This record gives sequence, structure tokens and C-alpha cells, in this order.
Amino acid sequence: MNNKLLTAATLSLMAVATTAQADLSTTVNVTSDYTFNGVSQTDSSPALQASLDYANESGLYVGTWASNLDFGASDDTNIEWDFYIGKGYTLTENVSVDLGLAYYTYHGENFSDNYNYAEVYSKFGFSNELGQSEVNFWYANDYAGSKAGHWIVMLGHTFTIAQGHDVRVSADRSTSLDEEKWAWGDSSSYNHYRVEYNTSYQGFNINLAAETTNLDWDSADERVVLSVSRSFGL
Repeated sequence: MNNKLLTAATLSLMAVATTAQADLSTTVNVTSDYTFNGVSQTDSSPALQASLDYANESGLYVGTWASNLDFGASDDTNIEWDFYIGKGYTLTENVSVDLGLAYYTYHGENFSDNYNYAEVYSKFGFSNELGQSEVNFWYANDYAGSKAGHWIVMLGHTFTIAQGHDVRVSADRSTSLDEEKWAWGDSSSYNHYRVEYNTSYQGFNINLAAETTNLDWDSADERVVLSVSRSFGL
């Protein structure tokens, strides 16, 4: 069970870019494995995901995002449905910040809503001659309904290797502030590393990623994930 803010925030930022031509947009994504910070949320199986987003010229955006889930045979939770609101700010020509609030909901079992929780996030962007760097933070005071505080810190950088072809590298650390209420095995934190290639073809966005963690779990071992998405202005 994991926080999904990274996915939701990424799709919301895609929607902001789309709204240069339309205030309302939708994105449909098919992925070979729905992972969050290197941990599969679909038992290493494919997922169909979709978002609906509104953004305006002030940088304000609001949206909703959903995906199928599979937490294993003992848990029939099968749908995640998230909601988020935020605002992006351009501080200087090279510095930007995105601040927001997300709420994650889960469906399928009569106890699935016990996982529901809220989270705040901030994403700082820094552009330079080498590309776009980012420093991102997420915090929840009731992570996955566990009553435990939870932090995620991520560092990332995107390089443009040719027009329309980008490579992004990132590293992040997830930390529980109360190991008795939430932990990954016998650890209160873990690390995740990811390298991804992004391009587009005929209106489709293509992402090919390799990632791993330092968790000794089958659901968090080395893997390659292929995702194909398309956004539409409404």
C-alpha cells in the first residue's frame, strides 16, 4: 500500500501544459505495471489509468485520477480514485514551484476506505543549460490510514538528448515517522532509483523506465515499465 501523489501530480502538470490550448483536458494511460516509488501496485500486472483536469492561466489546477489496483489475493481493493488541487508559480525565469493538496481513495472491499488519506506536496523546478532539475516533497499525517506521519523527498533531473527525446533520472526516499504504525518490513524508510526515457509519436506520449529499490520484496525488485498515454483537450 503506497502514496500515489507522484503519479497524480505528474498527470496534473501534463494537464497544465495541455491547457495552453484548452482549460479542460483528459489523459488516458496504459502501463505495463503501476508502480509507486518502485513498488508495484498491480501485482506486477498492467494498469489502465485516466485523469480529468482543469487548469487556467493563473497556474491553478484541479483534477481527478483513477487506476485499477491489485494488492494480492488477501485484499480485493481494486480501484484507486484520487483528487487534487494545486497552483503553479513562476518565481523567476529559471525557478518555478507547484504547491498542492491531494486526497486518495480506495474501493473494492468493505474496508478499502480505511486506506483513504490526504497529503500536501511541493515541487520546485530549476532550469539551466543542462536541463530541468527538481526537488519535490510530500507529507501525510495519516499515511494510508495508518495514523503515521510520512515523508517523501525526491531529487530529479531531466536531460534533453535530442528534440522530442528526454531522459529523466531521479532518486527518492520514503520515511515513516512512526515505525510502530507503518513500516516496510523491519525498516522505517527505503530508497528508490529510476531512469526513464520520454518521447512522443503521432500524439502518443511514450515512457520507458527502469527502476529499483533497496527493499527485499518481489514487488519492489528491478523492473522495466512501459507506459503509453494520450491527452485530449475538451
